[in-house]
Amino acid sequence: MSNAQSRRNFLAGISAAGAVGLLGSRRALANDVALETTSIRLASAPGICIAPQYVAEELLRAEGFTDVSYVPVEAGLSATAQTARGDIDIQIEFATAFVLTIDTGAPIKVLSGVHVGCYELFAHQSIRSLLDLKGKSVGAGYNLGSDPYIFVSAMANYVGLDPTVDINWVTSNEEPLELFKRGEIDAFLSFPPEAQKLRAEGVGHVIVNSMLDRPWSQYFCCMLAGNADYVQNYPVATKRAVRAILKSADICVSEPERAARLLVDKGYATEYDFALQALKEIPFAPWRDFDPEDTIRFFSLRLHESGLISSSPQEIIANGTDWSLFNEIKRELKA
Repeated sequence: MSNAQSRRNFLAGISAAGAVGLLGSRRALANDVALETTSIRLASAPGICIAPQYVAEELLRAEGFTDVSYVPVEAGLSATAQTARGDIDIQIEFATAFVLTIDTGAPIKVLSGVHVGCYELFAHQSIRSLLDLKGKSVGAGYNLGSDPYIFVSAMANYVGLDPTVDINWVTSNEEPLELFKRGEIDAFLSFPPEAQKLRAEGVGHVIVNSMLDRPWSQYFCCMLAGNADYVQNYPVATKRAVRAILKSADICVSEPERAARLLVDKGYATEYDFALQALKEIPFAPWRDFDPEDTIRFFSLRLHESGLISSSPQEIIANGTDWSLFNEIKRELKA
């Protein structure tokens, strides 16, 4: 299917789903004042779990943005770092990544949650729980600062392990998935579509599923944040952008096939079947029901206890979050 066909079909799907449900309440749009800017820059990087920011492109245009661009993430630099630097205006990323960045004093404002869980901790047969990771080798990605290292450290800390002492971290330029398949590491944290591939191949088993297992399934995994200057200077534009992306999360629930095809057509995923399976498994629906501040507090505490940040949860929340637009949008979408 061509990109043009995909776009036409996507727009047709929006029309079929109804303007109120997906393009938003006409009353809410009418009550909004004019956008302070019609330009918005989002991050461009592979990732199935951040699908709503790609699905949102046409919804952003419907909200009044005429210049919607996706900024490639530079090698050796995270999307969050580029957002803090002002190269990206708004992005979806792991809650832990935002907490770490806010701890440094960077100008980031977390605005809402997007979805619960997407990562799964795979291990070989001798490992049955997080406590069994003591003395075992765990993939840390490219460095001790990667998302896998941070998440597994938080989980290990939660069950009483000292991640800096009790776990043998393995860094490599090779993907942890490949090291795990060859038996060179005992466990690693998978992100879509890695878990879907491993299940298809019958390799390893899951000891923590953040989509199903407490307490991880009770908190947002990926959240939405913006550059603090953009949020402060363009509150109407920011609100419209948040609204478009949250409605895109709803589309990932109601039309996962369409969302998966868009990801593949635009090069953010390579295999349609695995992308579709992941979109169907990731809990995009509960964004209305979960409190994003609880998530920031929970992960800030885990990272503080692990020695990965110096700020308290209260400081992270005070310095790096703003839930006012999210709360407004939730009220509007119930109308």
